[in-house]
Amino acid sequence: MSIHRPLRPGPVVCVGETMAALAPDPLGPLDGADLLRVDIAGAESNVALYLADHGIPARWVSAVGDDPFGRRVRARIAAGGVDVSGVRTDPERPTGLLLKDPGARGTRVHYHRAGSAASALTPDVLDDPAVAGAALVHLSGITPALSPGCRALVEQALRPDRPWPVSFDVNHRPALWAGRSAADVLRPLADRADIVLVGLDEAQALWGDGITDAERVRDLLSGPRVLVVKDGDRAATAFVGAAAHSVPALTVRVAEPVGAGDAFAAGFLSGLLRQLPMDRALRLGHLTAASALRVAADHGPLPDPALVAALLDADEETWRAAVID
Repeated sequence: MSIHRPLRPGPVVCVGETMAALAPDPLGPLDGADLLRVDIAGAESNVALYLADHGIPARWVSAVGDDPFGRRVRARIAAGGVDVSGVRTDPERPTGLLLKDPGARGTRVHYHRAGSAASALTPDVLDDPAVAGAALVHLSGITPALSPGCRALVEQALRPDRPWPVSFDVNHRPALWAGRSAADVLRPLADRADIVLVGLDEAQALWGDGITDAERVRDLLSGPRVLVVKDGDRAATAFVGAAAHSVPALTVRVAEPVGAGDAFAAGFLSGLLRQLPMDRALRLGHLTAASALRVAADHGPLPDPALVAALLDADEETWRAAVID
């Protein structure tokens, strides 16, 4: 499998904001909680953590405040085997914060990230030695929503003369785009990346009900060499040029769906970096997504290595019948 720019030796560099995350303990509506559990939450650092779990060198590049939450975020990600040497400490701005509010209709998220340290990132971060040696740069559609400087950072990373290939997870967060058109920003950004991941539901919300299946998403995003369209708990389809590869999702006991998309991205990218056939890379994406689905936090342990190896090599019938609990 080739992409627009060849992979080089070096780490996968994941650039984006990670926040402190507060959630009721035990899980339940926020307004009735007596205790809150402190965790961390960030799409790009989630990807970095799962890449490290798979043995892929990973580096997270961002900024945190000079505060206890910032120190906690940095320490937690470093403890997961991720290189944090490219993380800046901003003495003027705080670390972002989110609160989870679980309910019968799912979990609502309340952000307190305006003016955060990471929202002040600008394209100059791409000149940092921590980025210069990347084998692959991973970005998401969250970052351009944070500030004009963050949007410029993503646009610069996707310039045609960039030295490294870029993977881009559309990761549409409507709450971050109030009063602005996410559709008009995210489509051209995604179309300039080498590898793109997007949910079918995201594509429909962004670009219209006329997008009824994965093939319509490919019609819309023809630029990426590799496009992965995730259809929830049904399947994921990877388009490589004109060829399409589809792998059904696994049956998983779900604790909370938050973080599953990031886990899938990391598993899929790990498969590409290990030069697995495309169907197996998609399977590794599904297996890694199961790690996030089984826990209330964004990051959970990978399934047993023997199970992963067996399911990667399993026939179609065995794969479809597998249950991860």
